[in-house]
Amino acid sequence: MMNQPIFLSPTFQERIWGGTKLATEFNYKIPSDITGECWAVSGHPNGQSIVKDGPFKGMSLGDLYQQHKELFGNYKSDVFPLLTKILDANDDLSVQVHPDDVYANKYENGELGKTECWYVIDCEKDAEIIFGHTAKTKEQLSEMIENGEWESLLTRVKVKPGDFFYVPSGTIHALCAGVLILETQQSSDTTYRVYDYDRKDKEGNTRELHLEKSIDVTKVPHEGINVKPIVNELDGATITTFIKEKYFSVYKWDITKSYKAKQDKHFLIGSVIGGEGQLITESGSFSIGKGDHFILPNELESFIVEGNVSLIVSHP
Repeated sequence: MMNQPIFLSPTFQERIWGGTKLATEFNYKIPSDITGECWAVSGHPNGQSIVKDGPFKGMSLGDLYQQHKELFGNYKSDVFPLLTKILDANDDLSVQVHPDDVYANKYENGELGKTECWYVIDCEKDAEIIFGHTAKTKEQLSEMIENGEWESLLTRVKVKPGDFFYVPSGTIHALCAGVLILETQQSSDTTYRVYDYDRKDKEGNTRELHLEKSIDVTKVPHEGINVKPIVNELDGATITTFIKEKYFSVYKWDITKSYKAKQDKHFLIGSVIGGEGQLITESGSFSIGKGDHFILPNELESFIVEGNVSLIVSHP
């Protein structure tokens, strides 16, 4: 019976657009000053989280999921279904789009599609994202891409800390410079680049674009889904529900004193984005602080979070 949290060590990905905020903001030991992504809770073969301690210490999340399905409520997915990342956009990301499950399964060796969502942890003043496009038909989309009409094609949106965006597969999108986000997504690493500002890598090569696939999978016209968070003020905590959809539900827990809850999902994923506190279960009290990531397994019936701490919480 596993009635304690499973804490995970993240893995890091260097990116042309990455920076150092994962070190300065979260105290992570990052590989270089172009570290773009912290794969915090990942069972994906391109970057696995490792169990930090307890009976499964040293196991990858992917192996733990395969060998101990009971911890995850015997969730019906061949692979660990979600991926939690923290992204430091020190520079603009490429403009991109992701396929859905059907397309990815057919063209990307059985990979899952990629629907994702973003919580803006922090950003510079006047920071923006690219979210959607103006084309009314596929023909117009192809034409505008071919002619490089990026200013009129791409829709820019100003962002501020605390904003939340739902980015279903088929949505043209990009983080722009100066944005730090927590991303909850399907466990997929399939990205189609539409435009990359004609940048060159350190070898002097422009990065590959995937225009045919991008046009194939982009939803036309763009469907912007406006998220309406539901805020529940409790004595000692504020629980914000951002989204409940097919692949994931995502919440923010702002604990000021104490929050007691049942663990009635297959499993819960928690990421601490600020403050510190205690996570109390039947098996003891565990310190949590900014940058910690954990899974509350299925067999854990209830828990208490105490302190002054903010978390992004998700489940499939």
